[in-house]
Amino acid sequence: MLIAIIILVVLVALVGLFLMRIYNRLVALRERVRNAFAQIDVQLERRHDLIPNLVETVKGYMSHERETLEAVVAARAAATQARIEVSGDPQNLEAMRKMAESEGTLGGALSRLMAVAEAYPDLKANQNMAQLTEELTTTENKIAYARQNYNDQVNTYQTYKASFPQVALANSFGFADSAYLDLDEKAHKRENINVSFDDPFPGQQGGLRD
Repeated sequence: MLIAIIILVVLVALVGLFLMRIYNRLVALRERVRNAFAQIDVQLERRHDLIPNLVETVKGYMSHERETLEAVVAARAAATQARIEVSGDPQNLEAMRKMAESEGTLGGALSRLMAVAEAYPDLKANQNMAQLTEELTTTENKIAYARQNYNDQVNTYQTYKASFPQVALANSFGFADSAYLDLDEKAHKRENINVSFDDPFPGQQGGLRD
């Protein structure tokens, strides 16, 4: 009888350790997803912060393009609000969906603004515009890299969580799904933001790509 009790205790301990290992792994993977999303959030905030300066710079040259400028301002406001609603939680699936859509719309509005700006030679020669374009290009590249890393982390988390026996523990302890992130405009057909100004200042390049 004593041997049977000892064996039972050992088995229970082993099962407990096994379940604890799964739980800790789920926690670690979920935190990696959250940390990866935080990197996207930083870059999206940077993108939003640059836009007012961009609009302020171009509006003096593009006074007849009011609709285009207003579209950028409105899209930026919507994207900022959507990012706030996510509040750093990639498991808020509806808020993440709204954020992805609003960021895609903002990217499309920026693309159209920059395309229109090509028709204004004086604006293309503006040093502040060249600097802003370069900063936006860098930010867009960082967003793309951070998004890829984030989606990789989500894939690892989702795959592990959906496997057996992890799925049973994940459901029991409330490990919710995390959203993949696609920042393309609505139907995922948004044109690339790809504007390259003639280089009016040696050593500086303009362009904005997503």
